[in-house]
Amino acid sequence: MKLKGKVALVTGGSTGIGREIALQLAAKGATVIVVARDETRALDTVALARGRMIVKRADLSRTDEQDRVVAEVSREFPDLSILVNNAGIQVTMDDTGIGDGGLIARFRQEIEVNLTAPIALSFGLMPTLARQREGAIVNLASGLAIAPKRTAPVYCATKSAIRTFSRALRYRCEDAAPCLRVVDVVMALVDTGMTSGRGTGKLSPQAAARAVVNGLEANRQEVWVGQSALLDLLHRISPGLAYGRLRNG
Repeated sequence: MKLKGKVALVTGGSTGIGREIALQLAAKGATVIVVARDETRALDTVALARGRMIVKRADLSRTDEQDRVVAEVSREFPDLSILVNNAGIQVTMDDTGIGDGGLIARFRQEIEVNLTAPIALSFGLMPTLARQREGAIVNLASGLAIAPKRTAPVYCATKSAIRTFSRALRYRCEDAAPCLRVVDVVMALVDTGMTSGRGTGKLSPQAAARAVVNGLEANRQEVWVGQSALLDLLHRISPGLAYGRLRNG
């Protein structure tokens, strides 16, 4: 896929991996719509892109905001070609304990941002994307979809679900919109605000974004970032060993 001249939407595009994806798409000549809750940080990102970015403020934990983004983007950007569902939050629980620990409201928000929003935007924007000569829906999952950790069960579940959703959506596009690819990205541990204080050997956001953009250009259906490919191999050979390595985060 040639990115020059394309119009792309990146959710969570004001920080972390999303910010770097947005900047790298803009550097390749795409016009990028940055969807973010924090407009100030989004405008700081836009300032680096030399007029190739547009900010659309939205709180994707709210269903009405998800629907508003779909309606406005469909109307304002009829040439939209790329949707990158990157926005995500992770709610961390105590190492041990019974019940939800008073976190159920945050869990619901986590599900909305990580799963419901990508579903709503994918289906809502598909008619626009399918009208282009070539288009793509890019969904960011995680190695934790393969081997979950005990301190973030809801996050792990949403990332596993988004992988299944991506495959099923790909089947639908193959039948009804062959010009539209669905790309499943499996992220490794990346050095972002979400992972602050966790683990070692983290990939930089720039390197993670580069893998996504390169995969998009190469027309890949799956993009395994960093050591996520090794995790997949380990899981195939010895699921128990893979689970054990990530069980405690």
